[in-house]
This record gives sequence, structure tokens and C-alpha cells, in this order.
Amino acid sequence: MSIEMPRPIEPSLHPLYTGNYRIATPAIQEFYDLVIRCLHYRITGALIYGPSRIGKTRSIEYLRLLLARNYPKLTSYHAQCEHKPRHAEGPFFANLLEAVGDPDPNAGSNTSKRMRLSLRIREAATRAGSGTVLLFCDEAQRYNENEYEWLRDVHDALDRQQIKLFTFLVGQQELLAQKTSLQMAQKTQIVARLMVEDLCFYGIRNAEELATCLDGYDRTAFPEGTQWTFTRFCLPQAFDAGYRLVADADLLWDTFEAAHGNANLPGKLELPMESFVRAVEITLKESELKDSSQYRPESDLWKYAVQRCGYVQSRHATGRILVAA
Repeated sequence: MSIEMPRPIEPSLHPLYTGNYRIATPAIQEFYDLVIRCLHYRITGALIYGPSRIGKTRSIEYLRLLLARNYPKLTSYHAQCEHKPRHAEGPFFANLLEAVGDPDPNAGSNTSKRMRLSLRIREAATRAGSGTVLLFCDEAQRYNENEYEWLRDVHDALDRQQIKLFTFLVGQQELLAQKTSLQMAQKTQIVARLMVEDLCFYGIRNAEELATCLDGYDRTAFPEGTQWTFTRFCLPQAFDAGYRLVADADLLWDTFEAAHGNANLPGKLELPMESFVRAVEITLKESELKDSSQYRPESDLWKYAVQRCGYVQSRHATGRILVAA
């Protein structure tokens, strides 16, 4: 990294190097709009589905941070649904207890776990000063009908204590099939409580959406309140001379499209967030020592980044269309 312009923090502490950052995408904005709509209209459940590794898990983390900033009195939790050889009540409630921060989630009988879960949520809602709680259940396609019924019981128990629980089931396309199956089986009590709305989550689909994501690097500052955007942190001289990553949006999209076509991958390009982020990070880090007022990343560097970001490799490994989790 060029030492001509001292950075405000050590590079090793910057989110670009720790990986501790999230980029907003059009799909995440739609997810956020869905959450706000559900809160506004008191819709207690929705499902968000899409291919694996498309960015759904990262989107949950981003949304929880955004909600904490915009609605500080809301309480939110992120439960990672586990794969289980058998669907038992004890492990189900232990998993939710772990998500809400219980110190010993496996302790006690099933009944005590149920009661403790309601208690922990009620305590958190009281501390936050609001009776509204959001629960994001990640990889929710792993739930079966019994677990949806138990989740509905949690809603009912909290409702009796004047606490409104909003559940967002996030997972793969099987989630939508589960909703259809429950409707056909006339399990309307589950659908009406947990699956009223549904949203198809997607990756980056065109150069315009990719430009929106690149703009995040050009505009987001770290440390907050400084002039050090992510792009400027790596390329301060080029940035101060007017360079912005967003100027290369068409070039980067075309490079990904070429890689997609050369690998004979099926369907239209729908870029996984994970692959996009890695390509941008490779380009920025490879550019640091070349920084100057005249510097601009060359097309060969973007091509190198696309080759190394794992997009083609991951698509070949799965044999299906991917888009970041």
C-alpha cells in the first residue's frame, strides 16, 4: 500500500481486510421494503427464497444493522436453522434459545425451554422499550410441519403477553414449494401466521445493478464521518483525481458475462454477491501499489479478478445457477 498518503487506521483493521462489511443491493432493498411493509400492516410472517449462495444470509446481517439504526427500539434475532436427522421439539427450541442469547439453551425439559424462550424475548423487548420483535430464520427450508406449528405456538405465547413477533423465513426455493404444499393441505393456520408474503431473492442481474453495488464502495466511509471511502482507502490518489469504481461497471459486467459464456454456463448471468465482492476486493488490493493520480484499473486486472473470484468454479461445482448466502 502506498505510504504517500497516511491512512486513518491500520489496513488490517479496515473492513476490506477483515471482511466485516455488507454491500447493499437492489434485492436487499426489496427485502428491507418487505420487512417495513410487514411491520406497517402487522403482517406477522413472510418467506424469502432463492438459490444457495445468492447473498441471503449476508442480507439478514445487513438488514439487522440497518433496522437497529433506523428503528432502535426494535428487537431482532437471527436463527440459523440446523439440519437434523429427526425433527424433535427439544433441539428446535434449543436452537431458538441459542439465537436469543440464552446462556444454556440445551438445559431443561421441552416445556421449560418453551417458557424460557418467551421469557428471554419478553425481557429483550422490555429493555428495548418496544413490544415488537423480528425473527429471521435462515435456511428455513429445513423446517418441517411440526416445527412450523411450534413456531406458531411461540407467536401465540408472545401475543398473550402483548408482544408482536414477526417471522421472516429465509431459504432456498423449496420454501415456496412448502408454502404451496401447506396451502393444498389446508394448513391455513401456518400460512396465515408465517407465510403471508413471499419474495424471490436474486443476485446482480445487469450492469445497472452492478453499478449500484460499486457505488457503495465509492460512497461508504470508514471510519464513519471521515472522507475515507472504501475506494479511496486503497486508491487515495486516483480517487482524489476523480476515479470511481462505478465508472468500471459496464467493463466489469461485460467481463463476468464473457466468463459466463466462455465456460458454457446455462442461463443468463445472475451474479452471486460473494463472487462480486471478491472480484472488487482483488482489484482494489492488486491496485494499491500502483496508485497515482493517473491510475485506473486496466481491463486485464478486472479479467484476472473475475477469474480468481470463484464464480465459474462455484457454478461448475454445483451444476446449477448460483446467486451469495
